[in-house]
Amino acid sequence: MTVGLTTKMLAAGTVATTEAARCLADGGLVAFPTETVYGLGADATHPEAIARLYQAKGRPSFNPLIAHVADLAAAERVARFDATARRLAEAFWPGPLTLVLPKTLDCPVAALATAGLDTVAVRVPAHPVARDLLRQLGHPIVAPSANRSGHVSPTAAAHVASDLAGRIDLIIDGGPVSVGVESTIVGCFATPLLLRPGGTPRADIERVLGHTLARMPTPTSPAQDGQPLAPGMLASHYAPRTKVRLNADRLEPGEALLAFGPTLIAGSESAAATLNLSARGDVIEAAANLFSHLRTLDLAKARAIAVMPVPDDGLGEAINDRLRRAAVPQD
Repeated sequence: MTVGLTTKMLAAGTVATTEAARCLADGGLVAFPTETVYGLGADATHPEAIARLYQAKGRPSFNPLIAHVADLAAAERVARFDATARRLAEAFWPGPLTLVLPKTLDCPVAALATAGLDTVAVRVPAHPVARDLLRQLGHPIVAPSANRSGHVSPTAAAHVASDLAGRIDLIIDGGPVSVGVESTIVGCFATPLLLRPGGTPRADIERVLGHTLARMPTPTSPAQDGQPLAPGMLASHYAPRTKVRLNADRLEPGEALLAFGPTLIAGSESAAATLNLSARGDVIEAAANLFSHLRTLDLAKARAIAVMPVPDDGLGEAINDRLRRAAVPQD
């Protein structure tokens, strides 16, 4: 791919969806809104388009992609469902849950998108733009977050343009997203495994399963990264350029503050910049604001971004997962 493309931006609607479907069918790259974050789409059956996607993002090709499909019937053409996987799909699709499942024998998703694994990550998104685009294209769409690899995920079309203008063909502007963190990923193995917390809270999944959901340990340094089973599992990910300091109880000189709740920490009056994920302490509001606030504070060029503690309940687990990965030192 040659950097220096003219990236078109169109408001969401019939014209945008039709042009986007045509672009994807021709091997192009299209950013579009989902309920979680903006995704960078390529036709999942088109290896050359997927190679362009990896290059546009600067994403390692050993890091697999999620195949987005229109409905459960389309998912069954991509992956093999057991009773547990089917129960989860019926409970949470369309919505922010990704299932990692064995591929079907004639899985149409290109091997490059699954990073050589015999499993595939699959999701049915809930956003109407994503669903219309999937119906018009008639193929699965791989769609990692529409940002440079490892950077803060985009929750608005302007974030996509900031990272990828000149590298992709089209951006559909559907306004800000509603959830604000990526989908939860569950590996449907002999024992279901939480691979990445996200937009579907663990407790909701556990109610459907009828038992506790084990979680894959989070790497604490890039040296621990191996072949990931699913997207979003690398140690350093979702990161602003500014250093992130977690669980701050006092602001140090020269830091910006990412606050949570009605009471700010000591020293906050001298912050280089301050944004509150949720002044009322609501983790749903905090998730919706997380990536946008990180991007804004990154522009303050502070010595670090100090982050107040966020409770681990509900979507708080996904927020803290993203913050821990954002705080891992980058090689």
